[in-house]
Amino acid sequence: MRRLALLAALTALALLQGCSAIRVVYSNADTVIRWQAKSYFDTHDSASEELDQRISAFLGWHRAVALPQYAKVAMEAAARVEGGLTRADVDWFYATLEAQAREGLRAGAAEAALLLDRLEPDQLQHFEQRLGEENRKFERENLRGGPAERRQRRLKRSIERLEDWFGNLAQEQKALVQRYNDNAPMLNEMRDRDRRRRQVELVAMLRAREARRRLADWAVAWDRDREPAYAAAFREWRTAYTGMIVALDKTLTAEQRRAAAARLRGFAADFEQLQRR
Repeated sequence: MRRLALLAALTALALLQGCSAIRVVYSNADTVIRWQAKSYFDTHDSASEELDQRISAFLGWHRAVALPQYAKVAMEAAARVEGGLTRADVDWFYATLEAQAREGLRAGAAEAALLLDRLEPDQLQHFEQRLGEENRKFERENLRGGPAERRQRRLKRSIERLEDWFGNLAQEQKALVQRYNDNAPMLNEMRDRDRRRRQVELVAMLRAREARRRLADWAVAWDRDREPAYAAAFREWRTAYTGMIVALDKTLTAEQRRAAAARLRGFAADFEQLQRR
């Protein structure tokens, strides 16, 4: 049921794969959320009907409110890419995505909270076990190897994601990504500690049956109460990544710029189509 609040994240992941992935994810969102609810909370049959109702309510809100905003943002982003990106443009994109995510999390939390406050002790125990599995997966994917290996892995992922948008990068462009990667702070160890802290807070909230009172505000404040070193490193990382994107923009060919803008407009068209389903 926690996954009611994460449909926006599923859509964001689909953005990395292409327009067809958005349609597939969204068309099956109710099934995905229901499966995740059972996976995380081992939901009982008695709660299935109400869960279905709340999933439908959330998706109805998302279709009516969130998707039109996504389409507008995608079209605006395409225009900004075509005009050449400045630091202000990248900051706008970050701020807009965060605002959309917070709105979706608040709406999802409102639908999920009542059911979460009814979880039985065995379901909460199952949830804690699933969080442990998530943590081990995070370690395998992000914390294995020494500092050099982790930095190299980040470089590879960064280039792959950028090439998803712009097509193949030239050596000069890859050098810009390399420079960013060499100098930007590595965050995953601090991120892991912060994730675990948030998990402890969530479990305590659910055990106290305070989701209706606290979940929405807690969910949207994901960056509150971070350890100072993590907060500072995150700001430094974002500044470095933004600088790299702005520098990379200055090297884009006309074809690369058209590809990124066309992809964004394709997303906008998909979002508009999905509103009508």
